Amino acid sequence: MYNLTNRTILLGVTGGIAAYKAVDLASKLTQAEALVEVVMTAEATRFVAPLTFAGVTGRSVHSEMFAAEGGPAEVHVELGRRAEAMVIAPATATMIARLALGLAEDMVSLTALATTAPLVICPAMDSVMFEKEATQTNLTMLKRRGALIVGPDVGRLASGLMGAGRLVETEQIMGAVRFALGAALGDYGGRKVVVTAGGTQEPIDPVRYLANRSSGKMGYAVAEAARDRGASVVLVSGPTALPRPYGIDHLSVERATQMSEAVLAACEDADLLVMAAAVADYQPAEIARQKLKREKSELELSLVKTPDILASVDGREGLIKVGFAAESENLRQNARKKLEKRGVHMIVANDVTREGSGFGTDTNEVILFDATGETELPPMSKYEVAQRILDKARTWLAGG
Repeated sequence: MYNLTNRTILLGVTGGIAAYKAVDLASKLTQAEALVEVVMTAEATRFVAPLTFAGVTGRSVHSEMFAAEGGPAEVHVELGRRAEAMVIAPATATMIARLALGLAEDMVSLTALATTAPLVICPAMDSVMFEKEATQTNLTMLKRRGALIVGPDVGRLASGLMGAGRLVETEQIMGAVRFALGAALGDYGGRKVVVTAGGTQEPIDPVRYLANRSSGKMGYAVAEAARDRGASVVLVSGPTALPRPYGIDHLSVERATQMSEAVLAACEDADLLVMAAAVADYQPAEIARQKLKREKSELELSLVKTPDILASVDGREGLIKVGFAAESENLRQNARKKLEKRGVHMIVANDVTREGSGFGTDTNEVILFDATGETELPPMSKYEVAQRILDKARTWLAGG
C-alpha cells in the first residue's frame, strides 16, 4: 500500500511555461516504478512535445479528445477507471476554472471528470492571476470537493516579476501523490504517529553548543513512511538540512527539553511514538551569557542529564513506543538492556561503526528487538527500514 510500484498515476499537463518541469515529474514517478499515463491539453503540446513524455514513461501520451479512426473511443473513461491518483502539473488558471465548473473541454479536464481517483492540483501561473478572486474561489471549491492543492511557490516568475505562482518542486509533488494514495489506500488510516528526528543542540554559550552527528534521515524516513500509509504524522525535529516532507505536521526544536515538551503534547492522542532522534544525554549545567574566550589551555564544563523522553510518556495508555539504540559496541547486550529499562515495545538497534549504517547515510542495517526476540534485517534503505518498523508496530496497534 505504501509505495508507488505498479500504481497507475494519471499526469495531466496543461499549457503553461512550467510544463517542462512536468517531464521531471513523469520521470521521477516512472523511476519509482509507477505506471504513468500522461494526458495533455493541445496548448501543453506547444510547450513540450508528447514524444518527450512517451520517452521518459515508456507509454503512449493522450492529447486528442477524439480517437483516431479504429482506435478506442472512450480512452478517457478507461484511463479514469484505472487511475489510483491523478496529478495536474502545471495547472493553469483556465484548467482550474474548468475543473471547478465540471467542464470537459480538453483531454485533461475530460479525464479528470471521468475518474474517482484522488486529485492533486499544482497551480502555476502569474501571481496576479493566482491572487484573483475568481481563481481563489475556484480553488476553494475544489478543496471542498476533496482535491489536494499543492503550491504554488513564491519566487521569480516567467514575467520576470516576483510573487506566488511558481510550480512547486518535483519532490513536493511526489510527496503529495504519496500522501493522496496513503489517505485513500493506507493501512494506517485514522492513526496518529509521532516521530522524533535529528540530534539536539545543547548551548554552551551564545555561539557554541554540544551536539552529535545525526542527520535526521532515519526519523524523516519513518515520518514519510507513516504518511504514505495514511497516518496523521507529527514530526518533532532537531536541526537538520533536510527539506520538510509534504503532508506532515513539522515541529522544529533545538534542545532536549524542547523536544520533550513537544513530544508530550503531541502524544496526548497519539497511537504510536517512534523515537528516532539522537537526543543529547547531557546538557551544560549553566549556559554562559557571553562567548567564552580562548584564554585558558583547558575548559571544564559541568554537565547534567537531559530529560528521558520515553520515560516521560510512560503513563500514556494504549501508546505504542519504539526506541532506537545507536551503538558502537556490545550492540545486542545494550539494546536488550534498553528494551527492558525503557519499557518500550521495540528497540531498533544499529552499529554506527559499520559502513552504510551510521549517521548521514541513506541506508541502514538494523536489528529489531522486542519481547518475542530479535529480527535481523539486511542492509536496506532507511525508508524500507521504516516500513519494517511500521509493519511490526501495526500488529501491536491491532492488539496482536
